[in-house]
Amino acid sequence: MDVQEPVSGLRPVRRRSPWDAPRVTLILLLASAVISLPALRGSGRSLDYLANLKRFVDRFWPPDFSILPSIAPALWETFQIAILATLASAALAVPIAAAASANISPRPLVLATRFFLSAVRSIPSLIWALLAVAVFGANALAGVVALIFYSLGYLGKFFSDSFESADPGVAEALRVSGADRLQAFQFGIWPHARPLVWSHALWMLEYNLRSAAIIGYVGAGGIGVWLHTYQEFYQWDKFATVLLIILIAVLLLDAAGSRVRRHLAPVNELPANGD
Repeated sequence: MDVQEPVSGLRPVRRRSPWDAPRVTLILLLASAVISLPALRGSGRSLDYLANLKRFVDRFWPPDFSILPSIAPALWETFQIAILATLASAALAVPIAAAASANISPRPLVLATRFFLSAVRSIPSLIWALLAVAVFGANALAGVVALIFYSLGYLGKFFSDSFESADPGVAEALRVSGADRLQAFQFGIWPHARPLVWSHALWMLEYNLRSAAIIGYVGAGGIGVWLHTYQEFYQWDKFATVLLIILIAVLLLDAAGSRVRRHLAPVNELPANGD
């Protein structure tokens, strides 16, 4: 058998290191899980967990649907809070995300903006709601303001990742042609990132609907007020009805969002030769 001579000019294939970042990360996660196992210790008492669970679940069944006329306005208010907060935070997140993108803004601005977004994300939505209620009172406005800040931290991060994943070639070509930074972003980066931005915004709307149902626990409006009331008076059958309504609303919104996302076609890249 003839042995083929290696083709000159071809680089030898570099063998992949077994200690790449994904494997090291997986090993660290598994080691952390093993170290964390002692946190699973119970109360030290001998309890029948299944019996306790069954006794608790039995209190939820059957749900009391007679409360539907009473909670319908609160459910609509929850939708309003989620929609207003998502739209406002998405509009604010676009310029903030541009400031946090390394391919758009100078490094000092990128670092400062990313620190701001990380700080905003580190505060849970319920804490934002407590702060908003302290300033605006116990009403739906407090819920909208709380979710705007909470959503801004996530959408700013998601949008900046979308901007940085766009092909930089078009934006660089526009800059060389004399376009300013805003024009390069508008015509070079935004068309590529727009489908991802819409997808992230729709996901945030679904998430905010669930969050808007919880922040009512601290008086920030929405159907969470009823959850808190029924929980306080141990009316678990009514509590179950509210949970069921929230589940149906989230599922419907998720189905609608998935349908819209399927129609968000990716933007075709421009040919390199300009034809």
